[in-house]
Amino acid sequence: MSKRNIPTRRFIKPSFEFLIEKKRDGAEFSQEEIRYIIDSTLDGEMPKHQLAALAMAIYFSGMSAQETADLTEEMMLSGEVIDLSSIAKPKIDKYSTGGVGDKTSLVLVPLAMAAGVVVPMMCGVEHDYIINALDKLACFPGFKGEQSIDQFTAQLSRIGGAIVAQTKDLAPADAKFYALRKETGTIPSLPLITGSVLSKKLAEGSEGLVIDVKWGNGSFIKDLEQAKQLARSMTRVGRSMKRRCVALVTDMNQPLGDTVGTALEVREAIQLLKGEGPEDIKELVLKLGMEIVRLAGVAGSTLSAKQTVQRHLTDGSALQKFKDLVKAQGGDTTMIDHPEKLPQAKHIRKLPAPKRGYVHTINAAMIARGVHLLGAGRDDPHDKIDYSVGVSEIKKVGTQVKQGEPLMMIHYNDEAKLEQALEYFKNAYRLAPKRPTPPPLVVERVA
Repeated sequence: MSKRNIPTRRFIKPSFEFLIEKKRDGAEFSQEEIRYIIDSTLDGEMPKHQLAALAMAIYFSGMSAQETADLTEEMMLSGEVIDLSSIAKPKIDKYSTGGVGDKTSLVLVPLAMAAGVVVPMMCGVEHDYIINALDKLACFPGFKGEQSIDQFTAQLSRIGGAIVAQTKDLAPADAKFYALRKETGTIPSLPLITGSVLSKKLAEGSEGLVIDVKWGNGSFIKDLEQAKQLARSMTRVGRSMKRRCVALVTDMNQPLGDTVGTALEVREAIQLLKGEGPEDIKELVLKLGMEIVRLAGVAGSTLSAKQTVQRHLTDGSALQKFKDLVKAQGGDTTMIDHPEKLPQAKHIRKLPAPKRGYVHTINAAMIARGVHLLGAGRDDPHDKIDYSVGVSEIKKVGTQVKQGEPLMMIHYNDEAKLEQALEYFKNAYRLAPKRPTPPPLVVERVA
């Protein structure tokens, strides 16, 4: 447990009403006040209704850069902070705000490991119907996502990477805050997102962080300007806490890659680790991979970073690291060499285009909801995931289609679930007579 810096002057505890009113009126909290809020949250001293009012006041009034940095630090110090100083190699993690069809973590972690970077990745709860990396990796029989901090540290020392579930010992104050934010509609608050993400990521022991901030209809951040502000907030706070930080603002107005599901996405990730796969996700893997190796100091220039990433994707070394990671966490790796052995649905049917035209827009969130209804997600933690269901061969924005041509292929096991999901899939697509200009995948880089 890390020791907090105890303030030298005596701190007089304010009332919770005073703190709520102070933030409601747009004033700034001191570090002592933020520490008091976090301590009162942890020990349950602040009543839930007042904590909810405080979250709402922060949502509407915001926080300064200094307040956000103080909040992040106090939440990080509310639990264990993992010490990875015994590992000599650079330790860089990657975080994404979550996207539909986003299987980049499955590719980037082994890719960075192959380049000599240690990746201490812990996965938290994803928003809405986004399937996290651990649920995808659970396609491999025997794969264990839960590890103790000692097991996690030992695996990082041994093979250079891990993808595990967030432990309850890290940033416990954030877990309480996050549950409350879900109940109070304050999830999109930029300072609270910044504090939540960075407190956990920095408690993992990483020296730097590459952040993928997604915006669009498939993200909880619908507004591009808000996504840019979040990228700036995270990199600014990361730097103030002496960590190297780079953020890319990327498009999530259509699914990433050609598949959405669990086993289907794992199959696509294996393709990418062989240097193949869809162009959009290949581009994102390349851009994020270049940022990781540059932040780690493994590659100096942009050109050498690009060459490093491309080499490890094509020479089989990243694929081998993926096998090492799956094996280290108890998973059966035979499916990596034989992706056809991954779970497959009993039925596949096409979603026919209702008319001729160009794919004008796709609502990625609707596709995620449809895939969830097929059985690829959980409505509560005890639900079993159907790893075989999902959608593939997704026609992307700008593609021309004839009437009756498939917009996607639906992989399903249950007719009743298919009927429910079809409504979402049909409504996700908008066709138009003129070809639209597809949006750029990477909108902005913030460093």
